[in-house]
Amino acid sequence: MSDKLFSTRDEPLASEDLDVCRRVHEALCSGLKIDRSGKEADRLGALIIELYRQGVHDENQLRLLAGGG
Repeated sequence: MSDKLFSTRDEPLASEDLDVCRRVHEALCSGLKIDRSGKEADRLGALIIELYRQGVHDENQLRLLAGGG
């Protein structure tokens, strides 16, 4: 069995983390006129979470990097 260490990117997001991602997602969907129930919104959400997991925790920076800039 492997004793492989997991990176912090593999840890589950806490409620506060998800709140940040949700706010950014809602703001971008609204600003970019993206239907929040569509595939484009799903891809945007995945991108926001990936950026967050990579260490981008500032909401403004997340918006810019995810396409709101």
